[in-house]
Amino acid sequence: MKVTVDADGCCGHSTCCTLCPEVFTLSDDGYAVVEVDEVPAEFEKAVREAVANCPERAITAS
Repeated sequence: MKVTVDADGCCGHSTCCTLCPEVFTLSDDGYAVVEVDEVPAEFEKAVREAVANCPERAITAS
């Protein structure tokens, strides 16, 4: 699975970081960034939760 964060859409709520800190972190500016090229299988469910719970709908996964 690949996951991306739309930098223009992210408002820095950090919900994704709370749900899956193994994949998401906050930049120095306070916006979410993806730390992996491919999401490990054991974190796919948490990434899907992050996608579903992003208030700005700035995260996509495929």
